[in-house]
Amino acid sequence: MLSTSNLSIQFGAKPLFEQVSVKFTDGNRYGLIGANGSGKSTLMKILGGDLEQSSGEVMLQAGLRLGKLNQNQFGYEDERVIDVVMQGHMEMWAAMSERDRIYANADATDADYMRAAELEGQFAEYGGYDAESRAASILVDAGIGPELHPGPMREVPPGLKLRVLLAQALFSNPDVLLLDEPTNNLDIHSIGWLEAVLNNSNATMIIISHDRHFLNQVCTHMADLDFQQLKIYPGNYDDFMLASMQARERVESSNAKAADRISDLQEFVRRFSANASKARQATSRRKQLEKIKLEEIKPSSRQNPFIRFEQAKKLYRNAFGVEKLGFTYPGAATPVLKDVTFNIEAGERVAIIGPNGIGKTTLMQLLAGELKPTKGTMTWVENAQVGYMPQDPQAEFVDKYDLFEWMSRWSGKADDMPIVRATLGRLLFSGDEMKKSAKVLSGGEKGRMIYGKLMLTRPNVMLMDEPTNHMDMETIESLQIGLEKYPGTLLFVSHDREFVGGLATRIIEIKPGGGIVDFRGNYDEYLKIQGDAA
Repeated sequence: MLSTSNLSIQFGAKPLFEQVSVKFTDGNRYGLIGANGSGKSTLMKILGGDLEQSSGEVMLQAGLRLGKLNQNQFGYEDERVIDVVMQGHMEMWAAMSERDRIYANADATDADYMRAAELEGQFAEYGGYDAESRAASILVDAGIGPELHPGPMREVPPGLKLRVLLAQALFSNPDVLLLDEPTNNLDIHSIGWLEAVLNNSNATMIIISHDRHFLNQVCTHMADLDFQQLKIYPGNYDDFMLASMQARERVESSNAKAADRISDLQEFVRRFSANASKARQATSRRKQLEKIKLEEIKPSSRQNPFIRFEQAKKLYRNAFGVEKLGFTYPGAATPVLKDVTFNIEAGERVAIIGPNGIGKTTLMQLLAGELKPTKGTMTWVENAQVGYMPQDPQAEFVDKYDLFEWMSRWSGKADDMPIVRATLGRLLFSGDEMKKSAKVLSGGEKGRMIYGKLMLTRPNVMLMDEPTNHMDMETIESLQIGLEKYPGTLLFVSHDREFVGGLATRIIEIKPGGGIVDFRGNYDEYLKIQGDAA
C-alpha cells in the first residue's frame, strides 16, 4: 500500500537513517517509535512528500488517497474553520474551488460552463454536497463547537487548533493516514475519542506518539527506528517492549553459550596442539573456532536519564489547603474556578485532570503564586517548600547562561561543581554540551533542565504542569520512576493516561462551571466510578 525502497536521508556527514526498505500494508496501524533525534518526524515528512530523501524511493499504490496531519497550527488563520476541514479532501476542494471561480467570473464562456458541469459531477462523486455536514460532525465530535465552524481559524483557541487539523486529516477518509503526535494538546477524553475514530477506520496508518496508552489502544504493529534502521514488530507497544527484550535476552544467552564453547575449544587447542597423537583433533577444534561468531549487540540510540527527587524537610500530616478558591480573569464574565475547596495531605500524589481550557493550569499558577485568587484562601503549612514546573518553561531560559551556569544557580553552594556536573550528566547533558546556551534548547531539553532544578532544590511539595510534554518514551518512563520514589507531596497535570494511572493516589477533576470532583483513589478506580472505564 505504502512502501519504501533503500530510503536514506543525510544531513551533513552522518546519515540519519539509511537503506530503509519497508512495507506498510492492509489497514495495519503502525506506531513509529524511536529516541528523540532518531529521525521519526523526518521519515514521516518523506513519506508524506514534504521532504526529499537523499536516495531511495517512496511508493504509494496507484489510486489510493493519502491523508496527513498538518503540523502548522497557525497556517490557516484567515480561513473558515469548516473550510480548513474540507481541504483535507484535496480533490474535492480543488473541484469545488475551480467550479466556484467559473461561476464567479462574469466573462465565463460556454466552454467554461461545460468545464463547470464536469466539475459538478466530480464534486458530487467526492460527496461534496454533504461535505459541510460531515465536516461539522467531525468537528463537534472533536470538541469544536458549532459556533466556531463559520468563523476564521484565528478565533479558535490555541489548544483546539490541532483538533481542527485532526478533523482535516480524517475528513477525506484516506486509505493511508500519517499522524505525527496527534495527541499533543488533547485532553484525556479527546484522546479517547481519537482512539475510537482510528480503531473504526480501515486506513493504513503510521503514527508517531509518546503516549504509551494510546499506542497500546490503537496500534497493531510497531515500527522501531533505531541503529539508523527501521524494524517492524507485530503487536502494540507493550508487545514490542516484551519482544525486543526477549530478542536481546536470546542473543545474550546465545553469545554466552558460544563464549563458553569458544573457551572450551581454545583450552583444548592450547593443551594438545603440540601433542602428535591429538594434532588432528586440535586442528579440527581450530576450524570449529573459526566458524563460531558472536552476534553483535549494538548499543541502542535510546538513553534513559536518571531522575531522582528528594525533599530537604519532611512534612507531617498536611501540606496545604484551599478554601472556597475562585479566580476570574480580568474582563471575563464568568470565573475559571469557583468555590474550590480541598486539603492535600503530606505524601499524596494528586492528578489534576479535565478538558483543555477548563482551568487546570490556572489552578497550578495560583498554587505556585504566579496568579492571585480573586476569592477564597490558600494555606500552606509552615515548612512547605514548593517546587514548580510550568507547562511552558520558556520564561526560565531568557537569560544568557550556558547549561552549567544555569544549573549552578540551583545547587545552593558556589563550590558544588561536581554535583552540578553529575546532575547534568544524569539528565544526558555531558562534555562540551554543558557549554551550550540554555536559550537554544529544545522543549524536551528544557524540561529535563527543570527536572534538574527540582532535583537540586529538593522541595517537599512539587507542582508539575504537563511534565511529560515533548519527552521521549525513555524520559517519561524515567520520570515516572523518579516520581514514584519521591517521598514528598506531588500535584501534577497530565493527559498521559499511563502516567496518571501509574502515579496518582488521588484525582481532582475540574468540571465546567469551575467546580471540582475530588476522588481519593487511583485513576482506574475513578474511571469505574465515572462509568468511563471503556
